Amino acid sequence: MPEQSEWEMQAANLLKSELKRKGVTYALLVEKLANIGINEKEVNVANKLSRGKFSAAFMLACLKSIGSASLHLD
Repeated sequence: MPEQSEWEMQAANLLKSELKRKGVTYALLVEKLANIGINEKEVNVANKLSRGKFSAAFMLACLKSIGSASLHLD
């Protein structure tokens, strides 16, 4: 399996940190995504975040669904 690029790792870490900051588990994220019309399984979300392989659209949907209004990239 190819290694994660630096960008993939940064994206995954950013999203994981926002989830932790908001107290949102993967199971709760799946529910919140379903509320905005995106159907995912918890295992698929966990795999995406562990690999760092997901689209910008998926990341934006996750951030929107958990109520993140701003991000700090530093």
